[in-house]
Amino acid sequence: MGERPVGESRAILVDKPAGPTSHDVVRDVRRALGRPKAGHTGTLDPFATGLLVVLTGRATRLAPYLTGLDKSYRAVVKLGERSASGDPEGPITAGGAPPDEDSVRAALAGLTGTISQTVPALSAVKVDGERLYARTRRGEDVDLPVREVVVHRADLVSYDQMTGLADIDIRCGSGTYVRQIATDLGEALGCGGYCAALRRTEVGDLRVDDALQLDEIAPGCGMPPLDALGHMPVVSLDAAAAADVQHGRAVTAADVPEGTVALAMQGDLLAIATAEADGVIRPKVVLAG
Repeated sequence: MGERPVGESRAILVDKPAGPTSHDVVRDVRRALGRPKAGHTGTLDPFATGLLVVLTGRATRLAPYLTGLDKSYRAVVKLGERSASGDPEGPITAGGAPPDEDSVRAALAGLTGTISQTVPALSAVKVDGERLYARTRRGEDVDLPVREVVVHRADLVSYDQMTGLADIDIRCGSGTYVRQIATDLGEALGCGGYCAALRRTEVGDLRVDDALQLDEIAPGCGMPPLDALGHMPVVSLDAAAAADVQHGRAVTAADVPEGTVALAMQGDLLAIATAEADGVIRPKVVLAG
């Protein structure tokens, strides 16, 4: 078998439809682009829609610098029913009567800030080396991991007490399960609840409004990798420093903030590096080559 083609380095914002897995979307992107190396930067459940950032070529090395970004969602929570999966997959069972709007707002306020969140039983998190959903579906009794996550906001956009449908705008840190927020909201209200619909609208400062539909994916689409790193300071290098970076050598620069920075020459991303207090910049991930 021949080697997988590296392909052009791009960051492609895809508006994922409901139904396919995130892996399916990456597969379809690869097919449309001639099967380059590709990967996504954060899973969306099959029922969810919205922004999936797909990296191709050497840009796949940037995934660790995008997966940890805050994310925004619009969630529709169905109160008054419970779902074993936390989403429409179910099975779904009856709960209590949906509460009034003031009660929903108060319960949402209790789910913001730094909170402890139980990982859903049907999730891809590994427990003892195996995916949690696989062990759950076999009927095993597994202690669900509890994680500390950050929910920056959970704003009630609209609510219909008759149907129990709550439209919620959420901004949260990486690793937060929105369907678990829906479940926890329902339990806090005593009526049960699950995430009936979910749409990711932002990853960092990348927006679904700028994303492509799957049938729009074609060679040359997407953005240069540097454009996907708007959250990161950029250090522009001259040709001599750029040559050093391409060989993994440290360079020096003045007035560079400490921490993780992007190194570029004439607008092209060369590497991700760590800038130290003394002005030394050490490449960590080199894209150019």
